[in-house]
Amino acid sequence: MQAEIAARRAAGDNTPLRLGVLLSGSGTNLQAIIDRIADGSLNATIELVVSSRPSAYGLQRAEAAGLQTLTLSKEIYANPMAADEVIASELYSHKVDYVIMAGYMRMVHAPILVSFPNRVVNLHPALLPSFTGAHAIADAYARGVKVTGVTVHFANAAYDAGPIVAQRPVIVREGWSVDELETAIHEVEHVLYPDAIQLLAEGRVQVRPDNVVEIAEA
Repeated sequence: MQAEIAARRAAGDNTPLRLGVLLSGSGTNLQAIIDRIADGSLNATIELVVSSRPSAYGLQRAEAAGLQTLTLSKEIYANPMAADEVIASELYSHKVDYVIMAGYMRMVHAPILVSFPNRVVNLHPALLPSFTGAHAIADAYARGVKVTGVTVHFANAAYDAGPIVAQRPVIVREGWSVDELETAIHEVEHVLYPDAIQLLAEGRVQVRPDNVVEIAEA
C-alpha cells in the first residue's frame, strides 16, 4: 500500500487517504485529525470510527463531524480475536487505507494486523523504546527524566515495538506535576499525529525489510 500511494502521488493522483480510527476515550486525537482535515492541511478522510466503549466521548466528536461510527460492547470483546475479526471486516468494507489508533486501550490482534500490514498506526506518549506500556507518562515522571516525548509507530504483534514513523521530544520542566506533563504530552500528540498521517498521505513513508522506516524528501 505504501508503494502504491507513493506511485499514485508521483502520477499526480491526490486522492485523500482513507482512514479508520479506533478509540476508547475522549477522542482528543480524533478531534485533532478532524480539525486538520477541515483546514486542508491533512489530505485524508475518516471513513469509520470504531469505539471499544459505548460511553466514549470520542463517539460524540465523530457524530458531530458527521462520521460513521461503530461501537463494540465488552461482551463482544470477551473474545478479542472475534472482536478484531469484526473490526477488520468493517474497516475492509469501508476501503480503509490506514488504521489509526487514537487512544485505543486494547491490543490489536492478527485479524487486523494481517489485513492491514504496516498500516495500523499507533501513538505512544513516550520516546520508544523507553517507557512502553499503558502508564508511560506516569512511569517517565516517576523516573525523573528530563526529556520524554511522543512516538508514532506502526503496530505489530509485539507491544509498542513496531517500526517508528516519527518522534518528538517534550522537555520536562522543573516543578511540573504529572498532570502538567500529561498536558504537555497531549499538546505535542495533537500536532505530531496529524503531521505523521500527512506523511503517509503523501506517500513518503516506506518500511524497509529490516523494519526501519524511511521518510522520503518532499
